[in-house]
This record gives sequence, C-alpha cells and structure tokens, in this order.
Amino acid sequence: MAVAFWLTASTASAFTDGGDSLCVISGVVTNDHRVPMPHVNVTVPNEHVAVVTNEDGAFTLKCQRQPSHIILSHVGYHQRRVKLNRQFTDLRIQLVPASVVLSDVIVVANNALEILNAAMAKIPDNYNNEDELYTCFYRETVQKRSRYINVAEAVAQLYKTPVYLNPSTDRVAIEKGRRLLSPKASDTLGVKIMGGPNTPIWIDIVKNKDFILNPEDMQYYDFSMETPTSLDDRPQYVIRVKPVRSAPYALFTGLFYIDRETLAFTRAELSLDMSDRGKATRYMLVRKPMGVRFKPREMSVLVNYHYDGQQTRISYVRALFRFNCDWKRRLLATSFTAQSELVVTDRAVGKVKAPRGRDSFYQRDAFFDKVSYFEDPDFWHDYNIIEPSESLEQAIDKLRKRIAER
Repeated sequence: MAVAFWLTASTASAFTDGGDSLCVISGVVTNDHRVPMPHVNVTVPNEHVAVVTNEDGAFTLKCQRQPSHIILSHVGYHQRRVKLNRQFTDLRIQLVPASVVLSDVIVVANNALEILNAAMAKIPDNYNNEDELYTCFYRETVQKRSRYINVAEAVAQLYKTPVYLNPSTDRVAIEKGRRLLSPKASDTLGVKIMGGPNTPIWIDIVKNKDFILNPEDMQYYDFSMETPTSLDDRPQYVIRVKPVRSAPYALFTGLFYIDRETLAFTRAELSLDMSDRGKATRYMLVRKPMGVRFKPREMSVLVNYHYDGQQTRISYVRALFRFNCDWKRRLLATSFTAQSELVVTDRAVGKVKAPRGRDSFYQRDAFFDKVSYFEDPDFWHDYNIIEPSESLEQAIDKLRKRIAER
C-alpha cells in the first residue's frame, strides 16, 4: 500500500466560490450518548450522492443543487431524515438506537443456513443486472507503530458488470489522486499485502463467490442466528459464521446481515482466522524483501450495501491489516497497520463504458505509481470525500513538514 494527500474541507459557507455553485453540507453525527459515530451513511434522497462519516463522526457532502433533506443511516440505529432550512454547515445530528421486536422476526436456532441459501438464491433479483459506473473516494494509510508513514487517496471510477458475470469483468480506474510518503529511509517497508483500490471487487460477497460464499468453503463453517437488528429502519437477520473444520487455506469468522423482506445481503463484517499463522500469511502477503519476517496479527473487512427501494448496491468497503515485520539481525519486531476504505459517492445513470487505458488499475499495479504528490488546497473542490479525522490531519501535517525539510 502507498500514500498521498492534504485535505482542506470547506465548512464556513454553504456554497463554494467559483463558477459552479456547489451546495456544501457538513456536520458531526453522534449516538444517544453524544459519542461520535464513524461510518454512518449520509445520502441525499432521490439523488445518487452519498458519503460516510470519518472516525470523528464528521462529514462533508457536496451537491450540485440545494437538497431539502439528507438521510443518515447506520446498522442498529433508526434512520434519521434531517430537514435543511437555513443551516447547512456545522450540523449536530444524533442517531437513536433501533429496537427490533423479536416476536416479529422468526428466529430458529437451526435455520441460519436456510436463510443464507435463500439470500444467495435471490442475488440475481436483488443486485444490478446491467453495467453500472460509480464515482468513489478511496483512501489508504500505513502506520509504523502509531506513526503514519504513508497516506494516499484518489477519486476512482468503479465499473460493475451484471452480478451474474465473473468479478474479473469489473474494473477500477484512478481519475484523480495524490500521495504522501515518509522521506525516512527506515520507513520504506517493501512489503506488499493484498488490498488496494481493487478491494471492492474481491470482497464483494454477492458477486465474488470465491471469497467465502461457495459450496466448497461453506462446508468448513457453522452458521448460527444472532439477535436481529435494523438498518435503514428495515429489519435484518444477523447470521454468525465461524470455522468448524480445518481447510487447506485460512478461513473467516464474522457476521452477515440480510434484509428480512428482500433477502438481500446488506452488510458483512469478517475477520481472517489467525489460529494458523502460516495460512494467514499466505492469504495476506503478496511479496516481501529477502530477510524480512512477516507475522500476521489481524485482517478484517467490512462491506456495506445500500437499498434504494428497488435494488441493492455496494456502497462502502473497508479493509484493515495488522502485522509485524522484523529483520533477522534485529532483536525487536516492528508493528504495522494498513487500512483502505472506499465509499461510493455518485452513480452514473444511463449507458456506461468500462474504463480503459493507463489509468485502469490492475491487481499487480502499485497505487502510488498511479498518483502524484500535490499541495493544492482545492484539490478535492468538486468531489465528495471521506473527511480526514483530526488525528490523520495532524499526521499529514507532520509528513508534509518532513518532506519540506529534506
């Protein structure tokens, strides 16, 4: 993974300066205990514009015209519809937990696999059956211990073919991006792990059956029902998955969320089983330099889907990797954390074409080769992004100063 950026969010005015008037809406989302909520979906009704809150619960949403409302949703909470009057910035929005009446949801201890199979059978009905093109914001970071050494971000085009086609027909292209890399030679890791901008392709559980939901893999798992919950005020089945048999490769533990009415997959939270470090290493690691020992600690992925009343589409993905690396002649191992996240911010309507050419991103490509270093404060002027958290902004300032001092 690699890096790049500096962000300045416009929150002082509801409208930006310049020829095109973008309506800018910003705020912070908290729960009923006033604790900031990350990864809350923020959308504009009847539009294709969306974003998610950052780790501090903050968001900025840019629209071509002034909306009357925004809608906020998160699993386990009531959907919140916020009317926009004169105030567009510095909003303070609170979400309230949703309670699902258990008597309204049939929960039988041994029917988890039956519900899962029914949801898999409904995939052709619930997801896209034609080519679609999404505009996305992508960010990846790498930390050495607690210090950021790489940050990169980009606007990407995600091309999705019909759900019944092989996921290899999907494409990601970098439209605009930048990176920031630590200038310290000792921060050059040289280790490549799986992930990158292609993450929404390989962890799309409804399309990439080889990821986990295939007959060969399912024989190694046990599936059980958890307490139902709510998403967008729609009741959800929650199914827990955990390995019960040994497989030739690493398996996963986690949760699947399935819409009770449509039987569409709406969310998956999965973690790689670390009980066999050799298998986990083979799954996570792409390559490393000679003499470096790689020790996996954690790999977790989150994928969210959004239902617009007709179809369910992928909306947000996040992948987190924690691992240690040591060199044979050093006594202490160094811990690293790599994270990537992508949010769908817009969807093209009508006929679309697959991205082609040098900007298309392939599995063996390095992200930092596709983007450059910029210091333009208006770099993201026209785009919806995931706002950087306060700690990330501070880390970026430190990286920029180190680069300037070189």
